[in-house]
Amino acid sequence: MTAVTDHTDRSERPQHPQGEPSDEPASLDEAAAPDGGDDDTHARVGRAAGHVGVSDSGPDSDPSSDDAGVEAVVGAAPGSVPVPVRAGDDPVAPAGTVWDDGLIARRMPATASEAAVAHEAVAIVEPRGRAVRQPEPLAYEAPLRSRLDALHELVGLSRTRLDSDTLAEAGRVLDTAAERRRLSGEHTVVAVAGATGSGKSTLFNALAGVAISETGVRRPTTAAPIACSWSDGAGPLIDRLGIPGRLRRRPGPTPDGEAPLGGLVLIDLPDHDSAAVRHREEVDRVLALVDAVIWVVDPEKYADAVLHERYLRPLARHAEIMFVVLNQVDRLPGEAADHVLDDLRRLLDSDGIALGEYGEPGATVLALSALTGEGVGELREVLGQFVAERGAAARRVAADVDGAAARLRPVYAAGQRMGLTEEAREEFAERLADAVGATAAGEAAERAWLRDAGRACGTPWLRLWRWCRHRNDPATGRLSVPASADAEATARQRVEQAVRTVADHAASGLPAPWAQAVREAAARGAQELPEALDELAARVATPPERPPRPGWWPATVLAQASMTLFQVIGTLWLLGQALGLMSPNLGVPVLLMALGVVGGPAIEWSCRMAARAPARRYGLETERRLRDAAAGCGRARVLDPVAAELLRYREVREQYAKVTGVGARVG
Repeated sequence: MTAVTDHTDRSERPQHPQGEPSDEPASLDEAAAPDGGDDDTHARVGRAAGHVGVSDSGPDSDPSSDDAGVEAVVGAAPGSVPVPVRAGDDPVAPAGTVWDDGLIARRMPATASEAAVAHEAVAIVEPRGRAVRQPEPLAYEAPLRSRLDALHELVGLSRTRLDSDTLAEAGRVLDTAAERRRLSGEHTVVAVAGATGSGKSTLFNALAGVAISETGVRRPTTAAPIACSWSDGAGPLIDRLGIPGRLRRRPGPTPDGEAPLGGLVLIDLPDHDSAAVRHREEVDRVLALVDAVIWVVDPEKYADAVLHERYLRPLARHAEIMFVVLNQVDRLPGEAADHVLDDLRRLLDSDGIALGEYGEPGATVLALSALTGEGVGELREVLGQFVAERGAAARRVAADVDGAAARLRPVYAAGQRMGLTEEAREEFAERLADAVGATAAGEAAERAWLRDAGRACGTPWLRLWRWCRHRNDPATGRLSVPASADAEATARQRVEQAVRTVADHAASGLPAPWAQAVREAAARGAQELPEALDELAARVATPPERPPRPGWWPATVLAQASMTLFQVIGTLWLLGQALGLMSPNLGVPVLLMALGVVGGPAIEWSCRMAARAPARRYGLETERRLRDAAAGCGRARVLDPVAAELLRYREVREQYAKVTGVGARVG
């Protein structure tokens, strides 16, 4: 192999001002060590390549040259198509100049051994010193932005209720979407993934039009991801993948008639079933960041369980950004390729992957031979249309949101109608009323009112007898008999049972985390509820004053006084007649006494009948006040916290419904 060498004497070259970039080519040795690196090492690299590369001189070298505009063939192997690299494509930039994603000297080695040597010697040429148009950042459409905002709100509302592991995937999706949004929207990052020996590196080279990724029988062949960019401005995207500059390449020239792939960034991944754990981890890491993926399978491993269970099935929602390529069809005789392809489609369908057939969105399934070139043109055409749409990144993010929503479904989807019904609230209030003895308090108030009515409207003789009998009783309307310890324990158990019942009813149908939050809120409110109810009952059920008296009570008292006066007058009249102080006349005094003796009890009985309705109303009013007070206490301490948890759950449910994006498609 003959090397193209620049024999111009440095001393004869015109001098340029120091730091000014030169447009003249220098040797590969100088380009590889612009700051005075190891000359021997770079010379060895140039010799391994079999020719001299092209670059601009560094600040320590002579920037002049007599060979301006000369093109040098870089990496040309016998029988391969030489690809020129123009002198001046890589001028040395002043300090602080921004470098772009990278160009390389292209080559097509003829043999595997020559490819291995030349692969090590390929120079990465970065365009410096010239303005590169920065691509526009990715812009999400309104439906996807709304879903991402809802997911962000959902995570924020759920942090206090769900553990970090549950929300980790949603957080990762938000971070990935925000990071991808800041980067180029004019590029599409497509990874080429496959198993050992599937021929993915061969397909990668066939699409690139130049031997970039090493191929051969040694396994694993690809040890680290290699990037190939068809246009400038993809540097930040490749940086995001963690691919160093020495593994960034440029494709070969596009043959006439083939679809352009401008905007494509193709990534050759290590084998996903590699024996090296680091390789598999690298595959998983990069697959989580790319916009689309080409799965390369071969007739022997297309049904591999590892591929389907670990990758294809979990990525079923990403069918629209997925290509499944059956490689090495040249090894299948006759119609065997069609049979294998049909079986591959059947397996993909069983994995839940929608197939993009008959105009429906889904995965693209193709058969080709990267070695012979059969079907590669069809893949290039489909890939060109896919990249030209510039929708892969948004569809990838939308599919990631779908996946996050599916993982979160068990913690947000309710199994049945949730919340507290009116019947449950009434049952809770009834249990609290029973615990504080509202019914008994109402009955006691009714008896107290009747007792007061009997005392006020009864005969003086009966009132005197009752006073003597019950002179040690408590004041009217006061219930100061202390409750026993057993009664207090029973009341506390009733309160706790009422709280558990209403909490279970409120949590019924809720996902486990939210049901637990509802029960915890009810339990916190019930800690001091029995004491609060006891204090409330003592304040409400025991009025500070006597029960109110109706307007007819004074008239009844006056009538009873009149009956008593009749009895006294009749008695004195008869006594005066008996003592001879008055003329005998039994009719009038006897009539007065009879009227007083019969009228007093009659008036008392009438008053008792008339007092039943007011006493009943008074008892019911007392019971109602106690029930309302107990219900209000239970509502403030238990029902309101439970309702707050249910309201929070409804809010996250609304956000979750937005995250699912029913009817919203991003394309």
